[in-house]
Amino acid sequence: MSLKTVALLLASASVVSLVLGYYLRLIISLGRKGSMELDIKQMMIEARDKEQKIIEEADKKAEELLKTSRLEIKQKEETIKKAEERLIKKDELLDHRQTDIEKEVEEIKKKIIEIKTIRENAEKIEKEKTDELQKIAKLSPEQAKEQIMKSVEKESEEDILVQMKKLEMHGQEKLEEKAKGILATSIQRLANSVSSDMLTTHVTIANDEIKGKIIGKEGRNIKAFERCTGVEVIVDDTPGSITISSFDPVRRQIAKTALEKLIADGRIQPAKIEEMVKVAEQEIAKTIKEKGEEAIYETGVLGLDPRIVSILGRLHFRTSYGQNVLAHSIEMAHIAGMIAEEIGANVAVAKAGALVHDIGKALDHEVVGTHVEIGRRILQKFDTDEAIIKAMQAHHEEYPYETVESMIVQAADAISGGRPGARRDSVENYLKRLKDLEAVALSFKGVEKSYALQAGREIRVFVTPTEVTDLEAKKMARDIAIRIESELKYPGEIKVSVIRESRTIEFAR
Repeated sequence: MSLKTVALLLASASVVSLVLGYYLRLIISLGRKGSMELDIKQMMIEARDKEQKIIEEADKKAEELLKTSRLEIKQKEETIKKAEERLIKKDELLDHRQTDIEKEVEEIKKKIIEIKTIRENAEKIEKEKTDELQKIAKLSPEQAKEQIMKSVEKESEEDILVQMKKLEMHGQEKLEEKAKGILATSIQRLANSVSSDMLTTHVTIANDEIKGKIIGKEGRNIKAFERCTGVEVIVDDTPGSITISSFDPVRRQIAKTALEKLIADGRIQPAKIEEMVKVAEQEIAKTIKEKGEEAIYETGVLGLDPRIVSILGRLHFRTSYGQNVLAHSIEMAHIAGMIAEEIGANVAVAKAGALVHDIGKALDHEVVGTHVEIGRRILQKFDTDEAIIKAMQAHHEEYPYETVESMIVQAADAISGGRPGARRDSVENYLKRLKDLEAVALSFKGVEKSYALQAGREIRVFVTPTEVTDLEAKKMARDIAIRIESELKYPGEIKVSVIRESRTIEFAR
């Protein structure tokens, strides 16, 4: 076989293989295409089925909604129909009522006309009778009325007077009974016990050796202490105790506090005494403020100036006829509040007026005037409500009763002070005598301090050495004694001691 033939066979085989490959690929492609078309057809069938189901479900829901809407519309139509029927019936009823009312109005009009006619006839007849009576009696209606009234009044005069007297007595008895009931209730609701005021204070000491320290060399310490505090220190044979005597409770408390601090410190000397007295004065000032605030809190009186509250606290250390003035004022505030509540007065004003009624007593030894006048000036200075001032100023009848609350405050003062055991007149007179002694000495020029001691049997007067000489001090003692003899009443005799002391101080640096 030749090379050409071989080449030809190879070419033929290549062509045949190409043709077979093409037809084979065509067959495979047609198979795949048929498979994809089948899938697409299947998907379309499924989509149509889903679409049919959705349409059927939508038709079903639409039918249900339509049915529900038809039912609701039907119910609403029935409701509207019933409402229309009710309105129609109401309109018919109103028409009937309107008709009846119109008939009644017509009948009333007819009756009014009839009554008017009858009244005119009656007035006409009455006038005719009156004219006839006037002709017979020869009196006008006014004259006849006056004669009848005089006759009745004359016949019943005694009965009227008796009845008026009975009514007056009955009313007075009822008023007195009511007032007694209110006062008795107020007193019973506030039955506080009253403690007696003492004029001495005892300081406990650990041993009697301290007494020697308190007295000091030649009595230097005790004299310095008495001068700084204005009290009398009694160091006697009583074991474990030292007595502080003074009519002024503030001085006694300051002296007691200072002495206790000196004993605790152990260094008792004039310089230390002055230091401790100043500390004690600060503590007592704090106590005064606290007592004022406690009184305000206890009575519920609000709105007072803080400075008034501070002055009020000083009454804790003041007594009146043996009765603590602050406790008396608090008690009065409660009583006044009860009375005001019972009779319908202003409770807040009555309580405030009662609480501050004696505030002038906190400064009566420092300011000229009665404690009522001093109290008025204090309250006015700090812009206190005028109603409160009017309520407090009349409790001693120095001012007229301008308000109901002022009468209540006066009544509360009488109740609080008039209860059995509330006051002791002798103590008050005693304290007044001691204050008068000090006032006489303080009235002299150059006097720095004055203290009444020994229950008023001695008065010590400290003068300023730069203003008063030794000779003038001696003359002052005699003048003070003469003034006391001429102006004051007292039992026994009073010793007047005028003390002039010079002190020079320098500092080593």
